[in-house]
Amino acid sequence: MAGGERNEVLLRAALALSSELSLDEVLHRIVELAAELTGARYGALGVLGEGDRIVEFVTHGVSPQERGAIGHPPTGRGILGVLIDEARPLRLPSIQDDPRSVGFPANHPPMRSFLGAPVTARGEVFGNVYLTEKQGAAAFTEEDEETLVVLAAQAGVAVSNARLYEEAERRGRWLASAHEVITAILSGTPGDRVLSLVAARARELVVASTSLIALPGEGGDLTIVAADGDHAEELLGVRIPTERSLSGDVLQSGNAIVVDDATGDARAHTAPLRLARAGPAMFIPLRVRGTVFGTLSVLNTMGAARFTGRDVSLVESFAGQASVSLELSRAQEELQRLSLMDDRERIARELHDGVIQSLFAVGMGLQGTALLVTDETLARRIEGAVEELDRVILDLRNYIFGLRPGILAGGRLDVALRRLGEEFEEKTGVVTVVDVDARAAADLAQHAEDLVQLAREALSNVGRHAGATTVRLALIREEGAAVLLVDDDGSGFDVPSGEGHGNGLVNMRDRAARMGGRLDISSVPGDGTVLRLVVPC
Repeated sequence: MAGGERNEVLLRAALALSSELSLDEVLHRIVELAAELTGARYGALGVLGEGDRIVEFVTHGVSPQERGAIGHPPTGRGILGVLIDEARPLRLPSIQDDPRSVGFPANHPPMRSFLGAPVTARGEVFGNVYLTEKQGAAAFTEEDEETLVVLAAQAGVAVSNARLYEEAERRGRWLASAHEVITAILSGTPGDRVLSLVAARARELVVASTSLIALPGEGGDLTIVAADGDHAEELLGVRIPTERSLSGDVLQSGNAIVVDDATGDARAHTAPLRLARAGPAMFIPLRVRGTVFGTLSVLNTMGAARFTGRDVSLVESFAGQASVSLELSRAQEELQRLSLMDDRERIARELHDGVIQSLFAVGMGLQGTALLVTDETLARRIEGAVEELDRVILDLRNYIFGLRPGILAGGRLDVALRRLGEEFEEKTGVVTVVDVDARAAADLAQHAEDLVQLAREALSNVGRHAGATTVRLALIREEGAAVLLVDDDGSGFDVPSGEGHGNGLVNMRDRAARMGGRLDISSVPGDGTVLRLVVPC
């Protein structure tokens, strides 16, 4: 290429690079232009990261199949390492003949002549351009070297501009994500949905494949309560031991952990990480007022680019903002819960001190009247009315028990159902088996109040009418749904006629409808009853 033509191409290159704002596109364009201007068959640009390691390797002239056959990209040894260490142009007639060369990996195309130069952006070495196999000549010329130095200088400006633009874009995404989380909290979005939103936005900030939020659960282990991206549904509800796990280390130390191969790390909890095929990963603490209350994990699949220091800083700052927002959400939910508890306590007190006492007085009066009546038929009717009043008083006491706080004071649906089963067995003597799937409980956390009340109503029916010796209370997970089961071995009843008596079944169906679920009751006289609530999730 003649000098005038080369200068014209360099000018066009400068214009092309300055008009491109995508860093990825800038890197590829630099390599293409360098190969075109110098007549190189192959070109590459190695982006340097922490410790002057090559963290990204952009190539030209090598097909995807050839790259796959070569294997892992170089990290910066041999001739590439010389250019990194010396940070100045390097021109060689033959790579193999240089004593600093460490050779090529298997399946690598043959390369002899070499030309390289550093790309400096904002006073620091961003990376190096590597060119090999000068076409039409045995080696690169001094003019080729001068051209590459000029192009590298232009590339440095383009990289700097692209970095600034990328940083502005990242900050914009960060602000938008933080604003979305805060808006969701202020609008009263349930806590589990806020957690899911935080996981989704953290993943999108660094274009990762999967993100997870894990919080301490029963027994001190962590439970994945929010997941976004690949395999999110399968990962939700998975438990992670705090001992010998990356998330556990973060929870205990309060420090972020960044690894290039999460699945191969000795501290990795293999179940979720293998399911997500995790390679590069970062594990970030969720912290409020100096206390770590959970972890945020952002994962990329094996073979993907490593997370940079900027990626980690971006997610850490977002996690810090999200942690404060989540604490605000918890405080709001606690205030709402306390307000609801106060209202319920007031209603329960008024029912107990007013309605029940009035009913009790009416019952006492009727019993006294029955003693004065000489007609046996009328006396039996009065006694029947007294028994019905006793039943109503018992039902009211059960409802008051449900209104008063306690069973859901911990906010955990699985714990509440177990407590409900224990209390029912203690009060009735009916053997109660409770089986609760943690993932199903997490899916239905927003319906916890309705579910506990419905389960209590169902158990109350078993205690009053079924004559059962055993009952099973279960919350299980099926495809696309969570299922609440109350299954007893009692006397059963005729369902069509049974549905026409009392408000119990009507109330349960109303609760099921509020949850967007379906309530089915199957019973055969003498063969027990099965109540089945299916709620899509």
